[in-house]
Amino acid sequence: MKVVILERDTLTTGDMDFSPFDGLGSVEYYNSIKGEHLKEAVRDAELVFINKTAYNKELFEASKNLKFIGIFATGFNNVDLDEATKRGVTVCNVPAYSTSSVAQLTVTFILELASNLSLYNKSTHGGKWIESSTFSYFPYKFSEIEGKTLGIFGLGDIGISVAKRAIAMGMRVIAYTRTPKEVEGVTLVEKDELFKQSDYLTLHSPLNAQTEKTVNEYTLSLMKPTAFIINTSRGGVIDEPALANALKSRKIAGAALDVLTKEPMQKDCPLHGLDNCIITPHIAWTTEEARRRLLKVAFENAVSFLNGNPQNVVNTKI
Repeated sequence: MKVVILERDTLTTGDMDFSPFDGLGSVEYYNSIKGEHLKEAVRDAELVFINKTAYNKELFEASKNLKFIGIFATGFNNVDLDEATKRGVTVCNVPAYSTSSVAQLTVTFILELASNLSLYNKSTHGGKWIESSTFSYFPYKFSEIEGKTLGIFGLGDIGISVAKRAIAMGMRVIAYTRTPKEVEGVTLVEKDELFKQSDYLTLHSPLNAQTEKTVNEYTLSLMKPTAFIINTSRGGVIDEPALANALKSRKIAGAALDVLTKEPMQKDCPLHGLDNCIITPHIAWTTEEARRRLLKVAFENAVSFLNGNPQNVVNTKI
C-alpha cells in the first residue's frame, strides 16, 4: 500500500518521530510542494496525509487510487468533502489536540496586551533603564486584567478552556455561541453585546459562511476605544482592511493575531507594520506536546480506517 505524507516541514523542525507511519505501507515523505509535483506525488497513493494542502477536484482527479485522507489538523475546509464523498474517499481530522496550546497563547496575548512586557524588555535591553534618573520608569501602559470583561466568540472546547483560565485570573467572561450551552462562570450574550461589552474579544470559531468576516466595519464600530481583538482561530473571521482602519484610527486600542486570511503573510497585508497589532506566524498549535498528540491521533486514524472502523471522519456520508 502506497502512503504519501505531504507537508512534513510544517509539522517538525526535526523534533517529531514519524516512524510509526512507516508501518502503514510503502511511505513517501514530502515537504511542501505544489502544482505538477504535487499531482505526481499523490498519483498512485492510497493513503495521503496533508496539513494545509488544498485537496480540490483537480487533485482528486490526479489521485486515482485514493481511499483515505488524513488531515494533520482540526480544520478541514481545505478539502473538497463533496468530491471526497463522491469518490468514496474517507477524510479524517484530529480534533482537540491543540486546545491547551491555543488557550495558552490566547492568555499570553491578553497578558501582553495588558502589560506591554515586550516593549519594556526591548526598552531595558536598549539601555533606557541604565539612563533612567529614577529607580523605575513606565512609559508604556500596564493594566490589570482582573475585573475586565473577556468576550469569547465561539464556545467550543478552546473557547471553554480560555474561559476557565480567564475566570481563574479574575476576569468577567461573556460569550456568544450558535449552540447555547451552560458553562460555569460564563454569561451568554447576543453578538452585538459581545462586541459592545468586551475589553478583550477573542475569536474561537471555525471559518464558514456564517463566521466569515465576523469582525468587520460594523462590529468594530460597536467596540470600546480601549478594547482589544485577539484571533487564534482562522484569519478569514476578520475583515483585515476594516481592522487595519480601526487600528490606524485608534477606534480600538489594539489587536493580537496568530492567523491571517492569507498564509504565509503577504507583503500587501494591511495589518503589516501597525504598531498596535501583534502578529505571530500561526504558532498556537505548535507546542511540542500538541504536535506529538497530533501525529499520534493522525496515525491512529489511519490504523482505524485500515481495520474497517474509521474514527474522526468529517465526511460522514461515507
